[in-house]
Amino acid sequence: MLVQLPPALQNLQLPLRLRLWDGHEFNLGPAPSVTIVVKDPQLVPQFIHPSLDLLGAAFVEGKLELEGSISDVIRVCDEWTQALLEDADGNQPVRTAHDKATDAAAISYHYDLSNAFYQLWLDSDMAYSCAYFETGSESLEQAQQAKFRHLCRKLRLQPGEYLLDVGCGWGGLARYAAREFGARVFGITLSKEQLALARERVADEGLQDLVELQLLDYRDLPQDGRFDKVVSVGMFEHVGHANLPEYCQTLFGAVREGGLVMNHGITAKHTDGRPVGRGAGDFIGRYVFPNGELPHLAMMCAQISEVGLEIVDVESLRLHYARTLDHWSERLEDNLEAAAKEVPEQALRIWRLYLAGCAYAFARGWINLHQILAVKAHPDGSHELPWTRDDIYNP
Repeated sequence: MLVQLPPALQNLQLPLRLRLWDGHEFNLGPAPSVTIVVKDPQLVPQFIHPSLDLLGAAFVEGKLELEGSISDVIRVCDEWTQALLEDADGNQPVRTAHDKATDAAAISYHYDLSNAFYQLWLDSDMAYSCAYFETGSESLEQAQQAKFRHLCRKLRLQPGEYLLDVGCGWGGLARYAAREFGARVFGITLSKEQLALARERVADEGLQDLVELQLLDYRDLPQDGRFDKVVSVGMFEHVGHANLPEYCQTLFGAVREGGLVMNHGITAKHTDGRPVGRGAGDFIGRYVFPNGELPHLAMMCAQISEVGLEIVDVESLRLHYARTLDHWSERLEDNLEAAAKEVPEQALRIWRLYLAGCAYAFARGWINLHQILAVKAHPDGSHELPWTRDDIYNP
């Protein structure tokens, strides 16, 4: 069987062992750290062009098993595909129709999976977005609190101001803004499971007078400029390229003149948004984020500017997200037995690959994370922002 594998695979000296359905084993290099157990003989011919999508799908569907640390699995499989696939980023960008029904279904698929499952590997506030590591040595808990603080400081949030939280998730940022900065917060989500737990936590902290959370599509937000500040974290990835103008226009209409809008989200490597990573993006679209579309920073900035918002600050947190995902992946791997009791086996397989794979992707620059701060200037062009960023870091 080994002679049927491409010479390039053998010559790479990968730390990989193939164990076939009949028990035969083939080491593709010295001291294998990863073993792929092939359960379906039909997979072997496909190993000639082993995209990450193909390998990931085979694992999800139980056609192969993986032995070794999940981070090693991702690295070795990427080296394998890199050796045998000529064009790493050759696919054309995917465009998907988005409406309220399809977006609600996509959000439910991912975020309504199981609150108990997410609690196993997220921080105590269940912040499901890039953390902020001020020194790099923080725990996940500390870094997520630092992220909340960083966002509120960038927004120059003041006591009594009305904050719109678009895609509020389990409500960690909304509660933090109310508790630590004295803001009134209106948060929206399309996830029923998130909303139920988020409201419960608001009540537990006695913040009902400051925090209101609703099941609401962003397209149904009021457009009377009632909000002083707007924050959207991990949201625009779900909007779709075709709907970005409407999304940005909606945020513009929601915020008052002189108010600030913060968009924090994942951005594409390529300006046209085509997927990268030898099939990794295809796997994410199929199994993890249906209908998700990553815009490039340039595209997002263009859409924000076109509606009349002025961009005043952009920050890349790519390596922060790599570190965040490492934490998530390690915590999930430490809790596999408990996780298996909360979600179906296939879902657990998906999330194991997704978290470790995305940590790898961010570390290698396949995708990025940007915070984009914009102001809705007054008609005369003025606004009240400080002259420098010093107040963000030295309040």
